[in-house]
Amino acid sequence: MAHQSLYRIHRPATFAEVVGQEQVTKPLEEAVKTNKIGHAYLFAGTRGLGKTSVARIFASAIGCTERDLYEVDAASNNSVEDIRVLTEGVYTLPFQSPYKVYILDEVHMLSKSAWNAFLKTLEEPPAHAVFILATTELEKVPETVQSRCQVFEFKKPTRAVLAKMTAAVAKKEGYTLAPDAADLVAMLAEGSYRDALSVLQKVLSVSEDCSHKQNYETHKKGGEGSGVYPRKSELTREDVENMTGAPRREQVYSLISALAEGDRGASLTAIEKTAQSSADMKLFLELVLEALRATLLIRYAPDLRASLLAELGADEFAALEKFAAGRGITHTTMLAFLTAAERIRYAPIPALPLELAVLELFPE
Repeated sequence: MAHQSLYRIHRPATFAEVVGQEQVTKPLEEAVKTNKIGHAYLFAGTRGLGKTSVARIFASAIGCTERDLYEVDAASNNSVEDIRVLTEGVYTLPFQSPYKVYILDEVHMLSKSAWNAFLKTLEEPPAHAVFILATTELEKVPETVQSRCQVFEFKKPTRAVLAKMTAAVAKKEGYTLAPDAADLVAMLAEGSYRDALSVLQKVLSVSEDCSHKQNYETHKKGGEGSGVYPRKSELTREDVENMTGAPRREQVYSLISALAEGDRGASLTAIEKTAQSSADMKLFLELVLEALRATLLIRYAPDLRASLLAELGADEFAALEKFAAGRGITHTTMLAFLTAAERIRYAPIPALPLELAVLELFPE
């Protein structure tokens, strides 16, 4: 039997369980308390922020049962005929709920004729109908539709929020995720709750596979422990790096060290070795920029040392403190790699913007 995805297992079931979207959940909770239920809502935001989860929670909060809840994927049901079938069913009474709730996901994919067919129903729906439209591209939803809906925009969570959520879910699954490991998972998720849990699931799955493999190898050699090999329940940043293929911290430090020493050749070598390891160079550059920023803050903002120590952890703070003690890393270093970040999206060779940054810092 296939394992259920973590983002399904840990999908929020109440408004209180929704993390980091108070600007959406608070007004919806108030609407439920005061029984001021609108007929049309529009949830907008990038993928993986919980739009359909909140839609289901709201539907449940206003008393809609599964039998009267309709979810439509507008990406594949976007024709005028699809919308006509939907609108014809809107006028029949609910089976056992005060409301019939229609959740239309990726609603920006509806055709122009489908929007026209839907508009009249959206303007004058029956009292028992509630529409919740969800989109990742708000600008593609016609203004005539937006003006007839209560629009709620979902925000991307901060890395700190994602890391906290990831660590909490790992704990529920029986694992302890080190703070810097949770932070790396959050970085890999790029602002998506769903992607964070997908990355975490990969990490946990590989951890399980490794324990099974170790147990098999022990059993094959006739050693002890041929029952169940204990899984690794405490996961470090190195574990996450190994299991996701993320750039290693040592690779970042290798470049930072070379930059601190003003060694052009060693800097280029560090970049080339990272590229040869098949690391994601965009993520590598992001990690380099974070290390450069922290190094400069350690040097120039002594009042932030305590918060940086808590954020980075003792080992990373100590490593960056050594780089900060010298004068090789400056704001010019940061500026050169910020420019590389602007260039890397369009670079035919991902390592090239980083190499240019080094050559600009250390010209002939």
